[in-house]
Amino acid sequence: MNSSRKWKFYFVQGLTLVRAPLIFLFLGVSVLCGHPLSTPWFVVAFVAMLLSAVTDLFDGYFARKFSVTSQLGSYADPMTDKVFYLTTFPTLVYLASRTGQLGHARALLVLTILFLLRDQWVSFLRSIGALHALSAKANWSGKARTLISFPCICVIYYFLQAPPGWPVRISPMLVYWLELLSVAINLISIGVYTRYYWPTLSAELRLPEDRDTDKSR
Repeated sequence: MNSSRKWKFYFVQGLTLVRAPLIFLFLGVSVLCGHPLSTPWFVVAFVAMLLSAVTDLFDGYFARKFSVTSQLGSYADPMTDKVFYLTTFPTLVYLASRTGQLGHARALLVLTILFLLRDQWVSFLRSIGALHALSAKANWSGKARTLISFPCICVIYYFLQAPPGWPVRISPMLVYWLELLSVAINLISIGVYTRYYWPTLSAELRLPEDRDTDKSR
């Protein structure tokens, strides 16, 4: 690997892996730096979250552009996505409850559980699919979920934590509609992945001797 190609390779891997420390910075500031956050701390947390979300859009693009796609990237990208969700959603629940928005906190808790259940279900289906050499690549519903969820999380955080004197305010109704949209795309994604992997799942649900009989025919 020449020096130029090596630089491009490590640049792309860095874009993927930096997502985790950025979102941990967001977590630390949001939880440990007081409530309400001062304007400087809010800017630090919000920018860290935005950068963490944006890297997800560009690491794959540059990997393809520079022709440096790798197995490491294919595994690291969904892993860092999960770190993003596992960190941000519980933090949003905590912040909503801390600001006295108990109903909103309950709704965010339901959304958090749905996100995590969807990820675990898809991981399970991919494991079953691997037994039958079925591709584990993300489909359109997974990509749509990412495109919707990352901006939604950033908007919710801004709504919950923006300092009172901040010039741009977000309507609660916009936040609630975005959360409903997130619920919808997660349910759609669960359905799409289940349908795709259903033949392999149904095959594994059969008795071993029945599967062996079909193979012998």
